[in-house]
Amino acid sequence: MITVRFVQPGPHGPVEDREVEVEPDGRSLMKAAVDAGIDGIAADCGGSLTCATCHVFIPPEWQAKVGPARGDEDTMLDYTAVERRPNSRLSCQIRLTPDLDGLWVELPERQY
Repeated sequence: MITVRFVQPGPHGPVEDREVEVEPDGRSLMKAAVDAGIDGIAADCGGSLTCATCHVFIPPEWQAKVGPARGDEDTMLDYTAVERRPNSRLSCQIRLTPDLDGLWVELPERQY
């Protein structure tokens, strides 16, 4: 099992900071969030890369391991509800593997 942390920021620190344990079997970060009931991930399209409601921000120390957005994901990030940042990713495109143990992501304040 690996641990992944989802942080919902607020004006004075995290509003929610939740760790979940998931099997590092290549499932998406989005699927792990939905299965764990993380409110900040809407996942309207179910991971088919046709919406941007699983937007997350990857902290600098994890960007190299997670990698950059490419192709259709890069295009879909232009449609996020919260302005895209250089560290924006769609969690449906991040596959959970053992080397992502300890990953944490920041959730945007909204997905719509």
